[in-house]
Amino acid sequence: MEESMQIETKVRAESGTESGPRGASCTLRHFACEQNLLSRPDGSASFLQGVAEKSRERLIRNTCEAVVLGALHPRTSITVVLQVISDAGSLLACCLNAACMALVDAGVPMRALFCGVTCALDSDGTLMLDPTAKQEKEARAVLTFALDSVERKLLMSTTKGLYSDTELQQCLAAAQAASQHVFRFYRESLQRRYSKS
Repeated sequence: MEESMQIETKVRAESGTESGPRGASCTLRHFACEQNLLSRPDGSASFLQGVAEKSRERLIRNTCEAVVLGALHPRTSITVVLQVISDAGSLLACCLNAACMALVDAGVPMRALFCGVTCALDSDGTLMLDPTAKQEKEARAVLTFALDSVERKLLMSTTKGLYSDTELQQCLAAAQAASQHVFRFYRESLQRRYSKS
């Protein structure tokens, strides 16, 4: 008999709600997260970050499989459903963050948390973290990384456009630094949720 665990995640983006000025381009937009929104699934989360489907689905699945301790629950199916309400840019990174928070909310055992961070390079080679949809469209290259919370190791990367080896390393270093902010946000979000009860 096969048990089934369904995790539904709604991803929403608000337009025009950014925290502080984005002049430095190497900042992340405002995060917001709410867990346990849906009553029927075992876990659910809404993850806001600022405000190719099969390929994206495979990348998210491979990232989740890299951290979930599936051997602890043989013959168990975990379904992650991501519902995109709107795309304000950095969509894959936002989907990865929503998937991680939903897995946490469902109590799925993982060897580490993970997060997604997107970087963009403009025509001058200027690096932007968490680009908006407009910035992504105008960028020379867009790179998205999935990183674990333990050693900031690279779990997954996907790129589009032209960039040098040096620029790739700069983007990865910027994403690893930015991941600290995402993981801090996860921790604060969970503390807020569990301190209510």
